[in-house]
Amino acid sequence: MRNADIFEESKKYMPGGVNSPVRAYKGLDIDPPVIARGEGAYLTDEDGKVYTDYVGAWGPMILGHADRDVVEAMIETTKKGIAFGSPTELELRLSRHICQTVDNVDMIRMVNSGTEATMSASRLARGYTGRSKIVKFGGCYHGHFDGFLISAGSGVMTEGIPGSEGVPEEIIRNTLLADYNDIESVKSLFEKHGEDIAGVIIEPVAGNMGVVPAKPEFLEELDKLCKRHGALHIFDEVMTGFRVAYKGAQSLYGIAPDITTFAKVMGGGLPSGAYGGRRDIMEKLSPLGGVYQAGTMSGNPIVMAAGYATLKKLHENPNIYDHIERLAEKMESGVLEIAKEKGLPVVVNRFKSMMTIFYNQGGKVESYEDAKASDTELYSKVFKHMTASGVYMSPSQFEAMFFSAAHTESDIDRFLEALRQF
Repeated sequence: MRNADIFEESKKYMPGGVNSPVRAYKGLDIDPPVIARGEGAYLTDEDGKVYTDYVGAWGPMILGHADRDVVEAMIETTKKGIAFGSPTELELRLSRHICQTVDNVDMIRMVNSGTEATMSASRLARGYTGRSKIVKFGGCYHGHFDGFLISAGSGVMTEGIPGSEGVPEEIIRNTLLADYNDIESVKSLFEKHGEDIAGVIIEPVAGNMGVVPAKPEFLEELDKLCKRHGALHIFDEVMTGFRVAYKGAQSLYGIAPDITTFAKVMGGGLPSGAYGGRRDIMEKLSPLGGVYQAGTMSGNPIVMAAGYATLKKLHENPNIYDHIERLAEKMESGVLEIAKEKGLPVVVNRFKSMMTIFYNQGGKVESYEDAKASDTELYSKVFKHMTASGVYMSPSQFEAMFFSAAHTESDIDRFLEALRQF
């Protein structure tokens, strides 16, 4: 079947024909390519068209598609069984590896997605502190857990939804909203609700209002506020963990969060998630403590094998990060040069191997409000041109581009030439 036929048939059986809204290419007047296979930095759709991939399964594919070591680890594990619902040596291997190589993680609990990780981390913060409220920031996306679906970034921005139907008001009452990179907005919440704030959750580098890094001084003051008021500081490193640096964004900012959430890269491309932190906090989890969280597929052996193969390779080859960042730097400087030549209103936000090209007149994008001022119609035109040129990138202005170890300088040159032709 061809792309168009598959997508049209899918609409009969899946809402919008997809299992995640952004894949539907809503409002772009083109159907999404239906991917048949991936290898290295490239994807091939069901029509046989080849694309250079800058989505990377929305971040996980830092080694590229079908990395030989990761695939081999999965195959060998599958031969022994697919799922047991029991302890395995593989989950010990990955858990121990993360705890021994990542700062601020004494113990870890495996789950199956980033949403599970952030949802469970907020429950743990409430259980540990005995408080009820969680502070989040406008534009930060922490998954589709009810309590986080307010001002949640890309999906709801692209769809034009203020939050989500089906989220009860009484749940939202325990979520306090602050402004990203604005410490005064956080101070005012602590002044009013300080004794009832269990934790503050933040993406140190937001990736779902486009890439918007937190200012170092903002994160430092935020950490001090949490300590002063006895609230837990939760870093959502679902996107940045093992990507912007092996030890995550916290290692680059010099912040020691109480709890960190992971997903994406840590699973090697398979459904995965985890949350970890200080031992005294993590020991509040059942069966040691009273905070309950469970999952039939948590610690699945194939996921653990793929994750361990990925993280081991990244840990033993730090030059991978150097290679990826060089490519990202080349892309950034090339885009800015073309924008200047063509008179395009462009702001490029890049943090290591995450980057967003904002079509924005404001000169800077440092907050949710800045991001929302971007020209989504112009982005749509660029997107359709780049797709036709064999470039696979996010169909939303409010997402990140991701680079991988499999990309080459020639790939970057082809991207820049396609953009210059636009």
